[in-house]
Amino acid sequence: MTKSISLPRLLLVEDSQSTAMVYATYLEHLFDVTVVYTGTDAIDALHRHRFQLAVMDVQLPDISGLEVLKTLRERDQQLPVVIITAHSTVEVAVDAMRLGANDFLTKPFDKTRLQHTLQQVLKTVQLSSLVETYEKTFDRSHFYNMVGASLPMQAVYRIIESAASSKATVFITGESGTGKELCAEALHRESPRSKKPFIALNCAAIPLELMESEIFGHIKGAFSGASQNREGAAQRAHGGTLFLDEIGEMPLSLQSKLLRFIQLGTFQAVGSNQEVTVDVRFVCATNRDPLTEVRAGRFREDLFYRLNVIPVHMPPLRERGQDILRIANAFLRLFNEDEGKSFQSISRGVEERLMSYRWPGNVRELANVLRNMVVLNQGRQIETGHLPDFFQQQEKAPAPRAATIPEVVPAITAATAPVAVEAPVLPLWLEEKRIIERAINHYHGNIPKAAAMLDISASTIYRKKQFWAAQDAEQVPG
Repeated sequence: MTKSISLPRLLLVEDSQSTAMVYATYLEHLFDVTVVYTGTDAIDALHRHRFQLAVMDVQLPDISGLEVLKTLRERDQQLPVVIITAHSTVEVAVDAMRLGANDFLTKPFDKTRLQHTLQQVLKTVQLSSLVETYEKTFDRSHFYNMVGASLPMQAVYRIIESAASSKATVFITGESGTGKELCAEALHRESPRSKKPFIALNCAAIPLELMESEIFGHIKGAFSGASQNREGAAQRAHGGTLFLDEIGEMPLSLQSKLLRFIQLGTFQAVGSNQEVTVDVRFVCATNRDPLTEVRAGRFREDLFYRLNVIPVHMPPLRERGQDILRIANAFLRLFNEDEGKSFQSISRGVEERLMSYRWPGNVRELANVLRNMVVLNQGRQIETGHLPDFFQQQEKAPAPRAATIPEVVPAITAATAPVAVEAPVLPLWLEEKRIIERAINHYHGNIPKAAAMLDISASTIYRKKQFWAAQDAEQVPG
């Protein structure tokens, strides 16, 4: 009983009972062996049971082992198979590998050869499976319509996968053009609601007086011009996902109604006193700092905490390294097809310019630059001369500072410092700590904003904070 649970299951297909018994004895300490003597029994066993490995002789009394392999591969491409033959010919080997065999053995062979071959095949298959899992989880260059293999984007993908099955609200933050709507759409497509509607509403593009009607709908006569009943986004998203982009543009009066809708799952259309119940998953996004908006009184605190159950931050393009080139090449292929052009690649010079640019407009700006070059030029390769004028002018201009951080140390003047005093030399990590902490304080604890101003990634700040805590702990007397 214990053996069948702890050892991998192996199907041994051998027409000679005595030979099968010898092989089974060789393998009994490594595998849970099931023995069959015909090709028909082998196919039946493969249908009824799950095996981790199969070993089969070519010469069987009813059908060839290669025929069994062919039948198996029509429904199972993963099960590793080792073929045994008494006639070592090139034709048999080629046929076996073509049909999907992982390896083959030629009779006669000893116990060690059999054990080693099977263990190596199983180990190789397990390693390949592990690599595929690793690549899917940690090293993806695409996730639905999002392109990117950088560490910040891998973190976004993992949050989406973890949160997709839940109904919890998701709050996406990030600069304009970072792909917040693509993130919301990926969350919907990864979720059990993927077959239901994904309704996206950009609050910044809707006049304030029409925003409530766009979200909750209205009945005929509710206001001037309401000539018939109209469903809002909330009702159209029933069973699916409602994405409210730029939610910071929503007036406070409507924020209270949205909060009630999220809490109860019910709403009233404009002009109606009838409650409507729907089942929707809420995803919201903003390019502003939501906590700053709360402190300024422009965003309800209770709504923010109700929405911010699962926060997702879309990193700016300048923090995504080689993703810039991955996305540029993806746009090149797309715009080539749209415009009927024949560009095949981006020159090294252009790549260097793209990588050194700050991309204040993020992915949206990168898309505009690539479309401009494809539309206005011809050739097989994108060259530096194809770069748009505005891009080159902005690139030459000094990058604007996000803000000026006031110095916490008073300035020394001739009146206050008649004698020159040399500042003490501190360890580099302490100077770095002082600068980073000043930036964090300036942005009221917002580490992503402080990191953007300092031109480093937020993960770098978090890592350094752990190092500082360890340094402080060492200095505390025991």
